[in-house]
Amino acid sequence: MPQAVDADKVIHAARNSIPLTIKTYTLPHEMEVYLEQVLEIFLKELGQEALKDPLSYCLRELAVNAKKANTKRVYFHEKGLNILDDEQYKTGMERFKAETLDDIDRWLELQKKAGFYIKVIYQVRGQNLNLFVCNNAEITQKEQIRVYDRIARSRAFSSLEEALSTVLDDSEGAGLGIVIMVLMLKKLGLDEDAFDIDAKNGETIARLSIPMANVKIENMHTLSRKIVDEIDSLPNFPDNIVRLQQMLSDPDSEITDMARQVSTDPALTADLLKTVNSAQFMLPKKVDNIVEAVKMVGLRGLKNLLYSYGTQKILGGTDDVKVKALWNHSYKTAFYAYNLVKNFLRKKEILDDVYVGGILHDMGKIVFSNVHPHLIEKIMKFSHEKEIPTELFEDMSVGLNHSQIGAMIAEKWNFPETLINAIRYHHEPHNAPKEKQDVVSAVYLANMLCNYEEEVVSFDQFDKAVLSLFRLQSEEQVKKILEKLSYAFTQEGM
Repeated sequence: MPQAVDADKVIHAARNSIPLTIKTYTLPHEMEVYLEQVLEIFLKELGQEALKDPLSYCLRELAVNAKKANTKRVYFHEKGLNILDDEQYKTGMERFKAETLDDIDRWLELQKKAGFYIKVIYQVRGQNLNLFVCNNAEITQKEQIRVYDRIARSRAFSSLEEALSTVLDDSEGAGLGIVIMVLMLKKLGLDEDAFDIDAKNGETIARLSIPMANVKIENMHTLSRKIVDEIDSLPNFPDNIVRLQQMLSDPDSEITDMARQVSTDPALTADLLKTVNSAQFMLPKKVDNIVEAVKMVGLRGLKNLLYSYGTQKILGGTDDVKVKALWNHSYKTAFYAYNLVKNFLRKKEILDDVYVGGILHDMGKIVFSNVHPHLIEKIMKFSHEKEIPTELFEDMSVGLNHSQIGAMIAEKWNFPETLINAIRYHHEPHNAPKEKQDVVSAVYLANMLCNYEEEVVSFDQFDKAVLSLFRLQSEEQVKKILEKLSYAFTQEGM
């Protein structure tokens, strides 16, 4: 397991153009994190922190490919197959992935015993950052041709969006990681010369050369413009909801007048009664009087109910299967966030905000899906397979991610700052304004728990600072909390 990064050593290497070399035999997850932290320090020294996510992806892709190449050599040796023989290569590759994944620890241990390594070298030369990923399983001519074929494939696509939309399926997905890497470099304003792979002195050397002076990150392009147009074309909040919100803000408004206004909308009335009669209020008998229901839920509770109700009315409720699944996820996130705050932070004043923030956190996905119905699913699938944040690929392929899109919608509808922040930063709680971080962190953690439950993320991907805020340290604790929350959500009948 790697030690903590020695930042002073990394900075010294960056400032003095000294190559910094890190060597590993099995590339565990902790080492991948370590390599990214070192990269981040180099980029900070070059004033290019914004490149961390795309270059981390490139570095990880090359390191994982080097590990696979080493494993492949051990596998072929164990099976008595000649990797240079076309027929034997084909035979070996038919079972390679399935057999090694089934018992990966054994194969990694074998490659370590055989002395196969992965070596990552960072070096700054002027304003250029050079990254070398080396492994001592020398690439064969046919393997090198396959890599160059994949680079050639990338020329067929004009954007990451097009590549992800076109080839993300089982039949054509092989080698997509390299295709995406080349397109990502292209999006940074770099050409194919920024990447090369060759064999030298018994090593395979993959090189990334990043001339910082030439880097430019594209912001707006066709798809993001379409999304902005889609947001602009959304109707304003429904008149009856706006009227109710105005009444709630008027200190002279009477409860009976508000109840009368609620009762003009049968669906809103049903939502209000469902909320009041939920386990949250633990009432001895069922409430079916609108005035009593308004009193029970309170003015703040009613105001928050209006945000979620109005949003569903405009963006769509549960008629579409995918939209229904999204709202189900959102209600579970809201329930988890509410109970996390109630039981851990014990801050009653933010309970309503985290609940509504949970309901609305993913509303940008609906607009995203309206503009490009299948892209977000494919981004999620690819990101899950690579164990990397979906936001990176949303940003790089679309120009906007669903959190930003949701925040833009919330701003159009004049939502309060707390809700806008919960939506915008629910994947990046540390970027939220300090005074909003409790709300944002609760929505972030609730969303991560739902994703963990659905096996979309692993425990390693949880933000440790947020876990600490809720006094959670181990995966066992997370599993216990999730078990209780999931059971309570089921009992709630939501």
